Amino acid sequence: MTDSTSHPLAVYRLLPSMGEFRTLLLGGSLRKLIRWQITGSATDLPSSFSGSWDGNPGWRKGEFPSGYPGAPILSRRVADLLAADLSESGPFVPVVIEAADPAFPADADGSDDYVLHLVDQVVDCLDTRRSSKPKKTTGEITKAVFRAEALPVGLAAFRVPEFRGGVYWNGWAVDRLTGLLGDDIEARLVWSEDPSATPHPAPWGF
Repeated sequence: MTDSTSHPLAVYRLLPSMGEFRTLLLGGSLRKLIRWQITGSATDLPSSFSGSWDGNPGWRKGEFPSGYPGAPILSRRVADLLAADLSESGPFVPVVIEAADPAFPADADGSDDYVLHLVDQVVDCLDTRRSSKPKKTTGEITKAVFRAEALPVGLAAFRVPEFRGGVYWNGWAVDRLTGLLGDDIEARLVWSEDPSATPHPAPWGF
């Protein structure tokens, strides 16, 4: 159950914050995700992904470790805690961790349990007349304005037809995630029905 009725509707982009923890890179398996996001075909639906840790080996491993716009990755702990909230947005797909550097074989010792939240809900809710046009190279929409009456407030996360490679998060889901992860996660406001709220100027940037 969401609490969207008690707060102004708001949509965010989530990414790891800049801290002393490691992030996950998907490498070549990212192509599988992009292909499925474009085609939406069941035959392109990935059954798993491979990833490798990036950053100082002495730092702890993040629990929301992917900054790619369309690839929200969660630790199994967080995924289990939020399973009921995220289930309507799409399935969890396992991420197999590989060692990026032979000098650190412990990075792939099997102890890590991470999943990619494969957001399969594509919703026609963007106000295209008031939004900026998608970038030709990435499809990113710098200024997104949503039609409040069409916003899928019951979903934790969703995508839009105009930018299939990006995952948007509803405000109530962001509250759940930030409540669990605190400063490990950065929430960039994309849009709000509150006219006094200021969206992030570059929500899809790094």
